Amino acid sequence: METQLLVKIIHMSVASLAIIAILARAFTLFVGTQGNLPNPVARKLFVALQHLALAVIALTGVISLVIKNFEVQPWFYAKVILFLVLVSSLMKAYKKDDSVLLVQRRAGLVIAIISLAAIMALVIIKPTFG
Repeated sequence: METQLLVKIIHMSVASLAIIAILARAFTLFVGTQGNLPNPVARKLFVALQHLALAVIALTGVISLVIKNFEVQPWFYAKVILFLVLVSSLMKAYKKDDSVLLVQRRAGLVIAIISLAAIMALVIIKPTFG
């Protein structure tokens, strides 16, 4: 099997895992919250799954860039920016700080889900500019 295809398969499979992890962890902001903190049940599992998925996505993305000699489509840059927005908003939503209100955490989650949907739309549509 060609290396680029194998990297792409791993990248897309882990992206599916990341979507599942983000959505599963989202329920902790709505069910069983303790004060302003998310539900602590299965927290370590969700955190590990989300960190693993996002790290492998970044790693396989860089490997794919190296294999393609950094030749990218114009929409690639939007995808990278949206990925950074996704990671940043997830960090804000699940920060272990009781001073962050639950409504602020949920707003961070909404931003993360919107950026995730935008990334998926870019991947599916692959727009051409100009």
